[in-house]
Parts: sequence; structure tokens; C-alpha cells
Amino acid sequence: MKALLTMFALVEVGAGLTLVVAPSELTTLLVGTQLDTPTALIVGRVAGVALLSLVIACWMARTDAQSSVARGLVAGMLLYNAGVVTFLVHAGTALGLTGVLLWPAILIHGALAVWCVICVANLRVT
Repeated sequence: MKALLTMFALVEVGAGLTLVVAPSELTTLLVGTQLDTPTALIVGRVAGVALLSLVIACWMARTDAQSSVARGLVAGMLLYNAGVVTFLVHAGTALGLTGVLLWPAILIHGALAVWCVICVANLRVT
């Protein structure tokens, strides 16, 4: 689980920082459209701060990966990654939104979700 927590923190720190600093650029890369209202920009930045909070929690929990806090964090990461995959697949297929990072992001989040499932399943066995 330590490797998962570390990998998640390293992968998502860039996305979180980009959402805070330049949310419209990230959405262009993901779904091919910019955030074009002040409200959308604020929501994007709030999402970035939330993601950075999760990054910090994962980074700090990696040194005690067998704690109940780390297990809860992995369960939360499973929800996050499964939700991201669901919404991005919907954006690409049903809505026709696509950017150069859409399918790579889907694959990365899908792999992280599977890794979370494996970790959660292994925790229940032990």
C-alpha cells in the first residue's frame, strides 16, 4: 500500500497544482474545452485544492501504510479514481468531448482504481 500512496501523490500533484493555477488549460487538455466562466474557474480551483489535500494525505500516510487511516484513504482513493474514470468516459463517449490527455487519464485512473481494489481486498484477507 505504501507504493500506491506514493504513486498517487506523485501522479496527482501535477493535476492539483494545474487546477489551482490554470484550470482552463487542464480542461482543454482533458476534454478539449476551456472553462469560460468565473464560476467554472472557481469550481476548478476548488477541485484542485481538494485534490492537493488528498495528495498531502497520501504522502503523509505512506510511511504508515498499514494504519486504519491509510486503509480509509485507499478506500477514498478508490471512490475518487472510479468516479474520474466514469465521468471522463462519459465525457468522451456520450458527450463527444475529447482532448489529448482524455484517454491517458482514463487509463491511469483506471489502473489506480484497480490497484486500490487489490489493496482493499488484501486488507480484508489479513
